[in-house]
Amino acid sequence: MNKRATEVASHRLNPGKLLLSKWTAVQPQNREKHFLVSELFCDEQGHVLQIELQAVLSQRCQRLDWRVLEDAMSWHMGWK
Repeated sequence: MNKRATEVASHRLNPGKLLLSKWTAVQPQNREKHFLVSELFCDEQGHVLQIELQAVLSQRCQRLDWRVLEDAMSWHMGWK
């Protein structure tokens, strides 16, 4: 994959600014398409390790590594 394709396929994220950010799943499951980062989980030094992603439709929460949001093939920033 060339450099340009790599840039298109990933988002550059600041993990400290993810709280309350909005995301759209590229391939929705169970009609869950829109999500909100509702919580950050950090280590002792304050580095973000995981996020809690809450589905807007069902209020279902899932805990994920924050780096999954960098994959532009799976996630879009904002609600689309």
